[in-house]
Amino acid sequence: MRAIQVGLLWHSIDSANLGVGALTYAQMHLVSQAALVAGVQVRFVIIGWARDGALNADPSIVDVCQVNTKRLLGLDRRLGRSLAQCDLVLDIGEGDSFSDIYGWKRLVFLIGTKLRAAGGGRKLVLSPQTLGPFKHPVAAWLADLAMRRASLVCARDGMSTAYFESRGLGTPFLEAIDVAFALPFDRLPRPDNALRVGINVSGLLWAGGYSGANQFGLALDYRETTLALVRHFSALPGVRVVLVPHVVNADRLAEDDLRASQEIADSHPGVEVAGPFATPMQAKSFIAGFDFFMGARMHACIAAFSTGVPCVPLAYSRKFTGLFDSLGYAHVADCTRDDQATVLLRVTQAFEQRGQLAAEVARGRREAQVRLDKYNAALQALLRDNASHG
Repeated sequence: MRAIQVGLLWHSIDSANLGVGALTYAQMHLVSQAALVAGVQVRFVIIGWARDGALNADPSIVDVCQVNTKRLLGLDRRLGRSLAQCDLVLDIGEGDSFSDIYGWKRLVFLIGTKLRAAGGGRKLVLSPQTLGPFKHPVAAWLADLAMRRASLVCARDGMSTAYFESRGLGTPFLEAIDVAFALPFDRLPRPDNALRVGINVSGLLWAGGYSGANQFGLALDYRETTLALVRHFSALPGVRVVLVPHVVNADRLAEDDLRASQEIADSHPGVEVAGPFATPMQAKSFIAGFDFFMGARMHACIAAFSTGVPCVPLAYSRKFTGLFDSLGYAHVADCTRDDQATVLLRVTQAFEQRGQLAAEVARGRREAQVRLDKYNAALQALLRDNASHG
């Protein structure tokens, strides 16, 4: 059986952000499924911010390469050697990093690695991700350059599709869905009969963004809104409130959900803090046990939605509304437009109507599966093509 080495660019198996881990493990799951149908074997080379050699017990991972400035510029050949092992490169852009909203440094890394990955006769595929926004025209031009070099560009939402189509690039394109919808999980036994409400607190928003000064332009005070939500649900009879960190990074407190959650729990008796979780699969399995969920980390909300839990994502960028609108799910609170009173009303009404939301989630999950099937078919075709030309 033909063996194919698949580079997973901007994936990670040791990220402090479980959302990035969810993308990685879900991608490996989907590629492995497609390989079975295509009749090939796959091995994975992971390239991104991960530590060199950060291998786990999965024998299908044969190499892990960290990207840094020297390697991107070719002054250190480690990145080049890792790419040279790959027959095919799937670049997921950490889900939403193919944009200039996080600054120029990250964008230069994202685009520079794409251009290098597309060399050497390899096919580069942009796996389902958010495309943009690009606020600066130079950033948009560089993004176009990278997308032109790809063999296939995949978006995970309709807003990204609209952006791609506006660029007139001619690269083959597919609108799918976030691959984390395919992340495996287990149904865990319920610990009690309480109505369980989960709240994911974003340490990044709690800190005001990396700048500490409302970097994402929220229309509300995130701390005050979060505390108001905690107080509201804690006061409801028979409700058990659990804070669920999805990014745990003691080295970068501005990103650390755990620290923010513990700060809240310390001043709100009875409020629990979950985790930390060793893997994104553990986190998703835990989130699957809630009756209602809300959060500002999109992949925490995807974990809820994809396991059937009624939820209200608290959006800080268009990636939220783009994704959930594509599934026909309108129960998203846009914190860049809505004030605190509007968000509180939206969340509390959704909680009261959670039976209706559950039905809408079920429909959205079916649509997500249709989109995953299309992506799976594209993966099968890529693997077969690679095997026939290998």
